[in-house]
Amino acid sequence: MRKISADLLFPISSPPVANGVVIFNDYGRILAVEPRDRHDPSTLEIHRGALTPGFVNTHCHLELSHLKGKVPTGTSLIPFITSVVRNRAASAEVIQDAIAHAEAEMIAGGVVAVGDISNVTDTFSQKKKGNLRYYTFVEMFDFLQENNAEAAFAQYDAVFQQAPFGNGNTRSRCPHAPYSVSKNLFARIKAANPAADATVSIHNQETQPETDLFLQKSGAFVDFYKGFGVSLDAFEAMGRTSIYYALAFMNPKVRTLFVHNTLTSAADLAAAQAWSDRVYWATCPNANLYIENRLPNYQLFMDACARLTIGTDSLTSNWSLSILDEMKTIQKYQSYVPFETVLRWATLNGAEALGMEKELGSLEPGKTPGVNLLTLDLGGRLTEQSTVQKII
Repeated sequence: MRKISADLLFPISSPPVANGVVIFNDYGRILAVEPRDRHDPSTLEIHRGALTPGFVNTHCHLELSHLKGKVPTGTSLIPFITSVVRNRAASAEVIQDAIAHAEAEMIAGGVVAVGDISNVTDTFSQKKKGNLRYYTFVEMFDFLQENNAEAAFAQYDAVFQQAPFGNGNTRSRCPHAPYSVSKNLFARIKAANPAADATVSIHNQETQPETDLFLQKSGAFVDFYKGFGVSLDAFEAMGRTSIYYALAFMNPKVRTLFVHNTLTSAADLAAAQAWSDRVYWATCPNANLYIENRLPNYQLFMDACARLTIGTDSLTSNWSLSILDEMKTIQKYQSYVPFETVLRWATLNGAEALGMEKELGSLEPGKTPGVNLLTLDLGGRLTEQSTVQKII
């Protein structure tokens, strides 16, 4: 049994507790959350700082970890994608070593669960070790080619069949993004996934060319596909933003995790949340700055009572896989967002989005959420100098 106490305790599911104590059994399961004055100080592990649940990284591309520092910043999304395609090849040894180091970085940074995108099987051997809980999103795309949907589905479903399941691992089939998935492939993915108990991830409204494509079939994506010899002759613009295309073909009964959402408007938010009460939104602020030099307007999401979560994207598009660094970026550039709100995005909202809230996300009896120790300023606020230490 361990009794861990700090100046502040953030259960997330209830208000912060000054000088609180979290009592754990030998397996990391919480037995009780109590005031410090009920305990003999000699029985406590007392820390300066704030105790929080372990972080949940809802969007990562662990398989791209070997590309750290190889893709330039500030290029916008389409040149970024092109650079990834050109630089992705590497030896199996290099790829596996980078994956293991990236996972170790997340663990040291207090992450307990990851929503991880997989196009190939490179991360699966690491995930089977059970060091972290993973929700593997096997991502599918056919570049809007309706006639290629079946072949694309078969290609990526073969990856899905090998994805780890059990021992903390979960999996689902997912569309990559509205601009890369045909109606037929959307239908195949929807039919193959569980009818209700699943999370489906999709990249959403990350760049202006995505909006241009769906509004009027113009912009950089038209040239991008042409450069790869892909015809868009059969594609018809909707005259509406891309999220409406996704909503038309996805399943409102499963948890849906929209990722990035850099250009998502109040109207887009309202449409998605009217479509389903199981919608979540993953923000990856440092990746947004790395690729597009812009951030979502978080006030819109808060006004809509949207359930935001936090991801890191990959080491291809980020300087680290630190959820704390993502929180600092939000607080730096949009400091009106309360710290407790950002902390909930990084913990309980993320656990709910991945269907892991029964075990993770909050300091409550019966859960095994892990515990992080954060350093805050005297007012209980996050600063650029704040650090995180994994306690359990």
